[in-house]
Amino acid sequence: MRERGLLWLSFGVSVFGTWLGFDAFPLIAILALHAGPVEVSLLSAAGLAVGAVVAAPLGPWVEVRRKRPVMIGMDLLRCAALASVPAAYTLGCLSFAQLLVVSVVMAAAGIAFRAASGAYLKFLVPPADLLVVNGRFEATAWTATVLGPPLGNAAIGLFGPVTTVLADAVSYLLSAASLRAIGGDEPRRAGTGGKLPRVGWHYLLTRPMFGNTVLVNGLILATAPLLAVLMLGPLGFTPWQYGLAFGLPCLGGLLGSRLAGPLVTRFGEHRVLLTAGTLRACWSIGLAFVGPGPAGLVLVLAVQFGLVTCMGVFNPVFATWRLNRTPADRVARTLSAWSVSNNATVAVLTALWGGLAAVTGPRLAIGAAGLLLLATPLLLPRAGPADQAGLRRGPGGA
Repeated sequence: MRERGLLWLSFGVSVFGTWLGFDAFPLIAILALHAGPVEVSLLSAAGLAVGAVVAAPLGPWVEVRRKRPVMIGMDLLRCAALASVPAAYTLGCLSFAQLLVVSVVMAAAGIAFRAASGAYLKFLVPPADLLVVNGRFEATAWTATVLGPPLGNAAIGLFGPVTTVLADAVSYLLSAASLRAIGGDEPRRAGTGGKLPRVGWHYLLTRPMFGNTVLVNGLILATAPLLAVLMLGPLGFTPWQYGLAFGLPCLGGLLGSRLAGPLVTRFGEHRVLLTAGTLRACWSIGLAFVGPGPAGLVLVLAVQFGLVTCMGVFNPVFATWRLNRTPADRVARTLSAWSVSNNATVAVLTALWGGLAAVTGPRLAIGAAGLLLLATPLLLPRAGPADQAGLRRGPGGA
């Protein structure tokens, strides 16, 4: 229990630091470097895309190493990368290129950390307790999502644009210290004769859940900038109204994460995955109909609350489903390939939907993404519990 508590503490401080510094780099680029829209968009997309390419070979590297030292190393790397930004700002030598490099390092290190942490969680927590632990992590993440951005924006207003970046760097240092305090030794990996069992995209592409999660995340995130343009531009919402519209509904994620365990106990894992996965695809189409004034704000609040609540249920159940169906000697590579694909898809779809919005306008582009999301439940697994053994084996014993 002590080990789980320290792992949860590590996750909590780092995720809170991340949300405290949410959108810090675009704000620094705009406020300190006077960057324009093209540079700000490049900063967001390039960090994801290049970071995914850099991280692609890290899965096999993580797989053959003990996971906790890898996690500590990635936390320290992210701490150092982020700390370089306020240092350069103080010295008057901060550049857009540095922000771009730090974004890439953060994306690549984040993928490696998530791959190692998933494998370590599978080692540390018995299968029967995984859903409870994942639900706790999910609730912590949504709590940080509610509290972090408002506090971060207030800190930026009071202390300057790099304040939250420094706080985020400290959070990774605290995370590394928590992981270090866990102590103990992981068992050494059994020898494989110098050759790892095959796993990666050729395996993931045969998993329906892979296509579903990557497309849903990509389509939702690709429309976020377009909705900001629509609400803060033609519809005339103020920044605080926009922040309220996306901050308050995150309470639904906290609610959903608390419901996930009881729902699985009552209805079973497969039925909850199928139902929550379907419902989370049904909300975004409503954002294409948002109008000005209080009615429009209420519509966004309702749509976002429904979407986030469904995600709060789906995410911990899915994380548990994925860990339980991935052999222990392939968790790091599977999670790494999954994260690389997700980041690359988000970057590509964000660029594509930006181009579509330039031609059709943001409202029609948001509606097109909503229509495509309605088709994504077709990629959810229809196999029931009887097929669990076959899913666990996969092709070639994967």
